[in-house]
Parts: sequence; structure tokens; C-alpha cells
Amino acid sequence: MFHQSLTRDAATVSFSDIAGAFSYALDLTEGQPPGHSIRCCYIAGRVAERMGVTGARLGHVHYTALLKDLGCSSNAARIAELYLADDRAFKQRWKTVPARLPSTLRFVFRETGRAATLGRRIGAVAHILRHGDAVAQEMIVARCTRGSAIARTLRRDEEVAHGIYHLDEHWNGSGRPDGLTGEAVPLESRLALLAQVADVFHQAGGRDAAAAEVERRAGQWLDPAAAAVFATLAREVGFWRDLESPLIDALVAARAPAEEQVVDEDCLDAITAAFGQVIDAKSPYTAGHSVRVADYAEGIGQRLDLTAARLRQLRRAAALHDIGKLGVSSAVLEKPGSLDEAEWVQMREHAAHTARILGRVGVLGDLADLAAAHHEKLDGTGYPLGLDDRTIRRETRIITVCDFYDALTADRPYRAALPVEQALAIMAGEIGRAVDADCFAALRAHVQTA
Repeated sequence: MFHQSLTRDAATVSFSDIAGAFSYALDLTEGQPPGHSIRCCYIAGRVAERMGVTGARLGHVHYTALLKDLGCSSNAARIAELYLADDRAFKQRWKTVPARLPSTLRFVFRETGRAATLGRRIGAVAHILRHGDAVAQEMIVARCTRGSAIARTLRRDEEVAHGIYHLDEHWNGSGRPDGLTGEAVPLESRLALLAQVADVFHQAGGRDAAAAEVERRAGQWLDPAAAAVFATLAREVGFWRDLESPLIDALVAARAPAEEQVVDEDCLDAITAAFGQVIDAKSPYTAGHSVRVADYAEGIGQRLDLTAARLRQLRRAAALHDIGKLGVSSAVLEKPGSLDEAEWVQMREHAAHTARILGRVGVLGDLADLAAAHHEKLDGTGYPLGLDDRTIRRETRIITVCDFYDALTADRPYRAALPVEQALAIMAGEIGRAVDADCFAALRAHVQTA
């Protein structure tokens, strides 16, 4: 239904295939057009090759650029809070701001609190002007620290984690988090940043805009030698043809490190855990949610006698069920009051986002339908497809009750966590409508004996 399988057989799928598919979730979080991370990986790799980079170092460039935004969800809620803005739209627009102080100030005045009252907007702008440097440092440190930690969870080399940590360093020392200068900035970071600038401006204004912006930032943000190499590539029609190709995913997969091992089941579990961390970092109210839902689901699956293979798939689907929320504004996720109709439309869309993201990951393709259906209801009134008792699979029913239970027993922007028995009583009232009776009985037994 949702599946868009990769070209390789699942038994021989590589880490690059899976990371490339999951990178579309990172693009959602950053408000970038689909394929941004893939294109950055291609740009950085081509520049690296022209610079004479080979072997393991070329692989480090590949994964630093592909996974550069692993920490991007960690500052989403903070951006929404400080700038009174949709974090995804704010991030997307910010990347197109010229690297000059007047442009930065105009952006802050224009974007902060666009939909807020005048009083709140003035207060937010005043706070940013007073504390802007400390705020920027705080958010970049959070992003870089989380991103590098998740890279390690994904079993990437330390050079990749280091490259992601220093993504926002600038050649002239004006960057963050450590203000590194020149060649003290890791090559992986320098090429990932160049690729980011090139792709953002290419998407916004075309080939000439990308070439002009890279040239404009050379020697300031960007390594001048790498910028000069990009300039030569930008004069080649074949470079742009490949970058703009609908087959860019396959082109990038073909450029992955040749020595890479085939992904095994344990590695798939590590990848699932890593992207669960990305999801949970989106909001302080969802911290640990994916892990807890996965733990509950595994416990219930054991009580319902699922096989070991089905339990492993269930745990992965449960851990990734909310990956689509990376495409929802933190202003919506963090709203303390009721959502209006437009906000509900955006919130409900997260289930379809989950289906699309997981549907790209061929080796995990079966998870797409399991995870994306966790808001379907037995009586047919759920979303996104209006499935009912006849078509909702047991694994999805398990995820649904676990998600429901954890949502009730954890703090939310609009209320405090409920006591266990009160949460169970509420869920009991939904048996036959949203809650499967057998799954609920197993959940009750699990939480009352834990």
C-alpha cells in the first residue's frame, strides 16, 4: 500500500541505503525539500573526490553530509518557544538568509512572532536582541551534541560524529560551537556545510544562485579551496544533471563506501533506536516516549505469544510509530490548549508522514503499515485511512494501546500525567472502539505486575 522498496534485495541492503531513506525524515524536520540530505551527500562527495580525497576519508565525508542533521530535532521546541514561530518554516527560511548582520537582524524582526500579539512579539524580539549570542550557542551546542551522539549509536566512525558536531563551524572562525578556524575545522564538516549552502540556494533559486552563494561565502563560512572546486563542478552540465535527477537516491547509494558491510538484524535495531532518539528529541514532552512504547509493546507481545521474529518487528514499528511527527511544527506539538482545525489537519498528517518515511526503507518496509496505522480505530473512525476491525493487524493494535497508555501517563502541554489506574479506566471505556480487548488485558497485566 505505502511501500516504495529499494532496488537492492533486503538480504544485501547496506547502511547507506537505510540511512538515505531515513534522511528524508531529517529533511522534514529541517523544513527542507525532500532529498536535501541525499543531494548534500552527492555534492560533498563530488567535491571531495575532486580534492583528491579517497578511501575511508571519502566514506567519512559521505556519512557526515548524509547524516548532518541527526541532531536537528533537539532545538525544534526551543526555536518555537523563543521565536514564537513554526520551527520548520523558520529553519527553512533561515538557511537562505545572506551571511551578513543586517540581513540577520531583518530576518529576526520579520520572522519572530509573525502570528503573535504585538506585545508578545516585542517581548520575544527584545529577548533575542539581549541574549541572541547565548541563545544561538545553546541551540547549536544542543543540536551538535545530540547529532554526534546519535551518529555513534548508528555505529559510525568517530570522524563522522566529529564532523557532525562541527557542522556549523566557519572557515573565518565566526561559527559555532567552538569557533574553529581554517583547517582546524574538520574536512568532513567543511564539505557538509558547503553542500548545505549549495543545495539550499539551488532549490531556492537555481544553479546560478547556488554557484553565486558558494562563491560569496568562500573564505568566510566556506573553505576557499573547496569552494573553488565546487565552482569548477558548477560549470559542468553533468554535475547538475545528476543532482537534479529523479534517480539521485540510487546515484548516492552507488557512491557509498565500497567496503561497507551488509546490515544485520542487530544493526537494524541500532538504526531503529537511533531514529527513536531523533523523534523523542522533537519535544520535551515526548522524551523517552518511543522507547517506552517499544518496551510496553514488547511486553504485551510476549504475553500474547508472538514469535521472536514478530516481536522484533513489533518493537521496531513501535519505536518508529511517531517518526512522522518530525514533519509537524513544534508550535502545534507544544500547544498548551486545544488545536484548531488547521492544526489538527497538520497533526493528523504525521501518520501519513510515518508511512511515507518507513515505506522508503525497503528492508523495513513491512513496518510502514504497522506503525502508520496506530491512530486507526476498530470502529473505522480513525486516520489516516479509516481502517476498521477487519483490517487492523494485531501488532498495530498493540502499538495503539501502548501509545494511548503512555500518552495518558506522561506529562503533556495541556495536562499533567494521570495515575495508572485512572489511565486504565479511561482506556477501558474505549474497548471495541479504539482499544482492542485482548491487547488491553495484556497491557493491564503488564503494567500492574511491572
